[in-house]
Amino acid sequence: MPQHKPSFAYTSAIDLLSAIKTRAVSPVEVVQDCLSRMQLLEPSLNCFVTATPKTALEAARRAERAIMAGKPLGALHGLPISVKDLIAVGGIRQTFGSRTMAGNVVATDAPSVERIKAAGACIIGKTTTTEFGCKGGGPSPLSGTTRNPWNLSKTPGGSSLGAAASVAAGLTPFALGTDGGGSIRLPSSFCGLFGVKAQYGRVPVFPTSATPTLAHVGPLARTVRDAALLLGVISGHDRRDPFSVAGSVPDYLAACEKSVQGMRIAWSPTLCGRSPDAGVLAACEAAVAVFESLGCDVVLWDDLAGADPIDLWMAEFYAGVGTRLKGSLQDTRDQLDPAVVRMLEPALHQTLESYYTKVFSRYDFREKVRARFESIDLLLTPTTPVTAFDAGLDSPPGYGQNIISWMSHTYPFNLTGQPAASVPAGFNADGLPIGLQMVARMNCETDIFRAAAAFEQASPWAHVRPPLLSA
Repeated sequence: MPQHKPSFAYTSAIDLLSAIKTRAVSPVEVVQDCLSRMQLLEPSLNCFVTATPKTALEAARRAERAIMAGKPLGALHGLPISVKDLIAVGGIRQTFGSRTMAGNVVATDAPSVERIKAAGACIIGKTTTTEFGCKGGGPSPLSGTTRNPWNLSKTPGGSSLGAAASVAAGLTPFALGTDGGGSIRLPSSFCGLFGVKAQYGRVPVFPTSATPTLAHVGPLARTVRDAALLLGVISGHDRRDPFSVAGSVPDYLAACEKSVQGMRIAWSPTLCGRSPDAGVLAACEAAVAVFESLGCDVVLWDDLAGADPIDLWMAEFYAGVGTRLKGSLQDTRDQLDPAVVRMLEPALHQTLESYYTKVFSRYDFREKVRARFESIDLLLTPTTPVTAFDAGLDSPPGYGQNIISWMSHTYPFNLTGQPAASVPAGFNADGLPIGLQMVARMNCETDIFRAAAAFEQASPWAHVRPPLLSA
């Protein structure tokens, strides 16, 4: 009889790591299986702008030699992982999802990449993104349309498109994404994943982002503890990022073991005035009821801190990206995503006085939110007001005046810098995932992991797999 090779798809990072360290499986076997699945599914999903199979196998062989030699093993030893194409990997092209950067090869690793490599991870490729991370869905001019494993006609959500789709499809247990306005949390919601941006500066960002006061690097994973493992590796100060937090790194895994009894939780279904779809609301209300059953004290918040701060976020985000792309806007406009161009031009034409008025308004908003959070440990909201929409669209139909306004539950917490995550909360009538957002006070990521792990235990989700790809 022919022997079938084992499949490691959907095995958690923590279980894989245990099997690798005890020599029950080889990291080379794990990476080879991952690359085979990638080859099988990539034509349907389009998760990767640059695959790096040779690099991944070389790292896996190094990991195997270290095991056989009895050397100390890293925290991610032999684990396959992907990296979003807004994050630098030395010697590999970094395209930002743009035809204007299609040949751009960077020399050095970002701090987060340095750290996962040092911890023994095996990078299988760079994942797709909307152009310069400027949209929450839709195609990239360079890599085309990435599709959601739960329904191939739907978007996985952006801008960490490929990162979310690849993890949901079981290619890797986790991935590195970025979040400047919701780009980890939105696709995590659409793909049934746990995704978290830590406190601003907890994970250093270098080279300097086009949106340096908004940008975060963080994990997307199928389980809370897998995300905790990865976040623990990439967190910590780096002198190249002067905004990076210089304090000790929280123990995210230990936080997963703590009780939520007595946690003070606020629930806001209509944050910033955006009402969710009925199915999203029902799933999130059921999730809030779980926290009440676990002994949490829950209060209702009608809003966050007054009006929707979309103008404050757009002024900062698109002015930064637009300044970086000024040459391309002038010389190679036809190569850029038209939807992105429409967002960049108004931001570039704002006066200095108008810009700084919004900067100071942002600081006022941040202080109002900080003060409001003094009475609670955690805020719960729908991550998005909708489930995954059609893959060719830049935003869901009927939601606001531009391609960003539907993201009103996520971008406020890039303005404040607070830790925020999306946790799977169920499915709608069409079988599409729904996310519940968790937002903690400044520097209190452990409260997110404490609550998310308790919710995961009460309402597990990692065993549910996309029906089209589970085989």
